[in-house]
Amino acid sequence: MKTAEWITLTKIWRSNVIGISIGYSEIRSVQLSDNLEIADFQEIVIDNCESVVSQTISFINQLKEKYGDFQRIGVAVSGIVDKSKRKILFSKQRPEYSSTDLAEEIWKNCCIEAVLENDANAAAWAEYRLGAGRGSQSFFYVYLGKGVGGAFVADGKIWCGKEGFAGEFGQILIDTEEKLRLEDVASSDGIVRRIKNRIHQDHTSSLAKISEELITINDVIREANNKDGFTEMMLERTGVFIGIAIAAVINILNVEKIIVGGDIMQAPTPILKGIRESAEEFSFQPSFQSAEIIAGSFITEAVPIGAALIAKDFS
Repeated sequence: MKTAEWITLTKIWRSNVIGISIGYSEIRSVQLSDNLEIADFQEIVIDNCESVVSQTISFINQLKEKYGDFQRIGVAVSGIVDKSKRKILFSKQRPEYSSTDLAEEIWKNCCIEAVLENDANAAAWAEYRLGAGRGSQSFFYVYLGKGVGGAFVADGKIWCGKEGFAGEFGQILIDTEEKLRLEDVASSDGIVRRIKNRIHQDHTSSLAKISEELITINDVIREANNKDGFTEMMLERTGVFIGIAIAAVINILNVEKIIVGGDIMQAPTPILKGIRESAEEFSFQPSFQSAEIIAGSFITEAVPIGAALIAKDFS
């Protein structure tokens, strides 16, 4: 395994720039145009009763039929990626990855070279090249979805750490008594669980009209955007937890920006409010005052865009 702490993404042109993200419930793809704008976006729902690897292969072959032949594709996944061996070492969401050589399976079944990347790293790279991080010298990216991830970009490079495990933002401990990590409360499952535990205290909430066991993160996002008071409060409290962890990042790294993305940021206002308030409270003030906390430019497209760019720049 390489021990170099930095991975530089050399800018080499590749035509037909395509990236995919494999999430918990969907596979998404982006095709970028010559000027790196989104030319096409595709999404399919994952059947969790079937092999995700086989569904990924089928999806890529469908993309080949749609776009014509291409030699390389970026593939972003939730998990630890060993880039030197081009394998997924561990994925909490998809344990089957660790026993499957995904890149090799794609090559055998699609005749396409797959460049693997962690989903948060891919999303951060999309923001750096084309979005809210463009022109920044340094920023920390927070990914809020089924899991909670992070990525540090500085001087045009993704910081991966000695063994490639850097950026596990969701593993930060935020409650020593309950031994809760950030991912326990700020992931989509964590948010829904906390809402279900509190919904009986506010019968005026629109969420109270839904059977408790049927409440999903999409319901939460919708009602927050509809200004449901209870839902906004719960997302703002989620932001408070995230802000505590972000304060630690600001204190240690003194970054120029904190960029927050992921599917949960489809309801950005209450989350950012909570983040900014608690980050200000717990940060070293000179560092906080020099940092900008903002939403990412891309939400559902960030990860596949980043995967496409990484495949394009791969050498």
